[in-house]
Amino acid sequence: MRLDGNLLYMMSEFLAEDIGRGDITTQACVSENVLGVGSFLAKERFVICGLRVAEAVFLSLDESSCELETGYKDGDEIEAGTVFAVQRGYANILLAGERTALNLLQRLSGIATLTREYVRAVEGTGVQIVDTRKTTPGLRMLEKYAVTVGGGKNHRLGLDDGVLIKDNHIALAGGVRKAVELAKNSVGHLHKIEVEISNWRQLREAIEAGADVILIDNQTPNELRKLVEMARSLNPKVLIEASGGITLENVRSYAETGVDLISVGKLTHSARAVDISFKIQPLL
Repeated sequence: MRLDGNLLYMMSEFLAEDIGRGDITTQACVSENVLGVGSFLAKERFVICGLRVAEAVFLSLDESSCELETGYKDGDEIEAGTVFAVQRGYANILLAGERTALNLLQRLSGIATLTREYVRAVEGTGVQIVDTRKTTPGLRMLEKYAVTVGGGKNHRLGLDDGVLIKDNHIALAGGVRKAVELAKNSVGHLHKIEVEISNWRQLREAIEAGADVILIDNQTPNELRKLVEMARSLNPKVLIEASGGITLENVRSYAETGVDLISVGKLTHSARAVDISFKIQPLL
């Protein structure tokens, strides 16, 4: 991930929320000219994600800060007890940026780690694990980046990024066929149209109306397999996505039904933050 202006601006906004009018504890206890070195320590095994993000935190506080020193890259698996990165600079800068850097590293690494577990669970099936829009407001691009670091793929980035006709759209448009026809007459030729269905009748209507992608939601693996077979009989080339109720324990059963994609909201809305500490010592 590049340290571009957008990333630095984002970090400055996050820091403003935390620092407010100033770090009064550090101002009271630590001289401004004290140099320090902070070590990032893995307290458990995880997939690292957000190294450049953490670096941007400190650079946005002091553009003269040293680059983050690390022998790792996003996507590497870190063992518990490993010091995986070091940040040098003024101690007051390290203290001011510590919590924001840790919050982001822990959050993004948690997403990357959980995504890696899902990807490994479906190895050999040809199915791709994808994310959803169930992200933290303000953090969507970083969280979706973490999914790719874990080996997953991104679904649409936002409402302006693709057509996904869901149950509410169907109800308001007057049915599956009508919704697809309206969408095809409205969007450009480069946009694919995906339709969420929950039964055989909706599946047939969506495919016959020209849907490019079918999202089959909230089915058991056995029910899903039957709907996939029906969909392939109507259009062998249609792309099929499954979602709803899919866990690490059952994801392989869903992958073996013949779908192309499995979308998992928990990658971003329920990933546990991993345990990382940041210990600072004076630099003599």
